[in-house]
Formats: sequence, structure tokens, C-alpha cells
Amino acid sequence: MKPILIVICGATASGKSSLALQLAQRLSTSIISADSRQVYREFDIGTAKPSLAEQKLVPHHLIDICEPTETLTLAEYQEQAQALIAKENISLLVGGTGLYLKAIVKGLKIPRVSPQPELRSQLANLGQTQLHSWLSQVDGVAASKIHPNDAVRTLRALEVYYVTGKPISAQQGENKPTYPILQIGLDSETSALDYRIKIRTQQMIERGFVIEVEQLCQKYGTDLPLLNTLGYAEIKQYLAGDLNLQEAIFETILHTRQFAKRQRTWFRGDRHINWFNTNSDSLLDDIWQLLQDFLAKHQN
Repeated sequence: MKPILIVICGATASGKSSLALQLAQRLSTSIISADSRQVYREFDIGTAKPSLAEQKLVPHHLIDICEPTETLTLAEYQEQAQALIAKENISLLVGGTGLYLKAIVKGLKIPRVSPQPELRSQLANLGQTQLHSWLSQVDGVAASKIHPNDAVRTLRALEVYYVTGKPISAQQGENKPTYPILQIGLDSETSALDYRIKIRTQQMIERGFVIEVEQLCQKYGTDLPLLNTLGYAEIKQYLAGDLNLQEAIFETILHTRQFAKRQRTWFRGDRHINWFNTNSDSLLDDIWQLLQDFLAKHQN
């Protein structure tokens, strides 16, 4: 039998984890995380990682699989997620990292080239104008799709070319899965989502987020890239004395709302997502009915 994939997506704080726990128990299946920061150990409170109690209730995959000093590439994530999906009759893929979800749902072809720090450093020293000009010479297709000021994508394209000897544009595309996929999106009015973000940020502080960031800074140093991500960067500023705690909380809420807006824009571009209002009283019942209809159609 072909596996069946159920995707639960949406902006941060939209209620994805809670819904996933309820559905996973009803379906007697596990949850595959699609969160680019939950893969890292010790980054728990600030990433809203499932608690140990929740992990005992329902098995979770692709969380705590990397050290904070390591880098999990998109290709590595895709490979591990696809292997897990292949083993299950029904899988729940849950998260808000759009590129992770797209890699699975669209079957993105991703060059298997890990980051090359030394090569990147050498290239970066040459300046973005020169790099984009070089990219135009070796991979005109990629260069035409990458803005001349986009240093990250320019470096990546050149990195892939120099490591493999082939243009990155020739190694990209899609290899869509043959198994059925149902995508469920959670959303709400902006004011309601803003409120949820505010409450969750306050709860993070109450659960010891400041202590978590302080311990991570002491263990790994303040230059650790993960400590410059949402929430961690603001609390790090507080610990450095650049912000007071209330200012750090305000900045975290503000930046999280901005991030959620970008997520909503990303997901709204996918017409295959079935949207539900997080605050609906019949949310679980409505989604369960859609899910049952989908399974009845594809489990025959």
C-alpha cells in the first residue's frame, strides 16, 4: 500500500501542535516535525518544542536530531522525512517551515552539497557584484532568477557549481510524490493570531526561556548562529544589557508577528491547502470529517 501523508501547516502560534496531537492519537500514528529549529538539541522553550509529556503521548520524529553546532541541510531533512513517510501507513507532517514542507509535498530536487565554509569565505571576500557576474557566466539560468543583491542564494549557486561541476539550475526541479497528500492549514484573524503570539511569548518567559538562553550562551558562546534567531536574539540582547526584559519581550512579540505574516503569505500561495479557522468551536470535528472523507477515498 502507498503511504498517505497528512500535512498540518500554518503560521507560528496557530495551534498546529495541539491539533496534531489530537489527530495522531485518533489515527494511532506519529508526528513528523517540519520545524527548522526543533531539529536542534537544547533549543526547547524558544522553539515551542513538544514537551516530554507530549512526546510520550505521541511519538515525534525529526526533533533533537542535531547538535546546535551542526547544520542540517534541506536535503538531509528531506531524505529523513521521506524515509519516515515510506514506513507508515498514515503520516502526520506538522510545522511552519515552508521550505521543509515544500521539499516533501513537491518533492523538490535538491543538490546533495553540504555547506562549504572555507569556499564560501573565499568567495564572499570577492564581493557580491563579482560573484553574481561569475554566476551569470557559469549558470545564466540561476543568475536570472537570483537578485543581484541576494548574496545567500548567489553563494549557494556558486558553491554547488564548484563542488559538483554542474549548474545548480540543472540539478533543481520537482519529483512529486506518488502517494496521496492532504494539506490542512490553520489560520485566524490577524488580531486573534497576534494575541496568541503575545500569550505564547509570555508563557515562554514563565517557563524559563531567559535561563535557557543564558545557559546556551555560556555553553556555546554568543556567536552561535542559532542564538541569532527569533526570540533567542532578543533575550540575548537582554542578557547583554542592551534591552531590559520588557523591551526584549516586546521585540520578540513584534518580530514573531512579522514572521507570522511572512509565513501566512508563503502558505497562501498554495491553492491545495484546505484552510480552517483556529478559533472555530468545531475545528476538530470539521477537520476530522475532511480527513475521514480523504482516507475513505484513498485507502481502498
